[in-house]
Amino acid sequence: MASSEDLVTDGATAAPADAGGAAGGAAGGAPGGPAARRRPPVLRGQGPAVAVVAAGGALGATARYGAGLLWTTGPSAFPWTTLLVNVVGCAVIGVFLVVITEGRPAHPLLRPFFGTGVLGGFTTFSTYAVDGRRLLEEGRPGPAAAYLGLTLAAAMAAVWAAAAVTRRLLPGAAGRAS
Repeated sequence: MASSEDLVTDGATAAPADAGGAAGGAAGGAPGGPAARRRPPVLRGQGPAVAVVAAGGALGATARYGAGLLWTTGPSAFPWTTLLVNVVGCAVIGVFLVVITEGRPAHPLLRPFFGTGVLGGFTTFSTYAVDGRRLLEEGRPGPAAAYLGLTLAAAMAAVWAAAAVTRRLLPGAAGRAS
């Protein structure tokens, strides 16, 4: 039996028929009637995208972990590594999105793999929030505010600047606005 999420009638959800066959009474007639159609499962056909996002996320998270090993910060130190990782990741996404949207056509799975997977796994705005909270809990509101503000400002500036420079360097994109 179909669930109410599986049946759609011109913007309204139709209730499935009960055991006796009576319609649920929603607009558009009985389920399966001319106005009703089956809605496909959410993930149908999304397997390749989910797989490349997962693989990219594993690579990005591994790179972020490696950055933490290369540039360690103590438990009560200013979180420079997290700030740097987020700013670098934002700069890379600025370059990447200009290249794939304004440059050569890209494979349809490249954006989910690299943009969502690799860069989503590499950047770490959840750690950004935890680090800001930790600084506040340590009674360091000045460094917490500086960290939270600097990360956002630097990340936004990085994505904007990287996109602007990429547009200037990308053949045929010199006249585009940034």
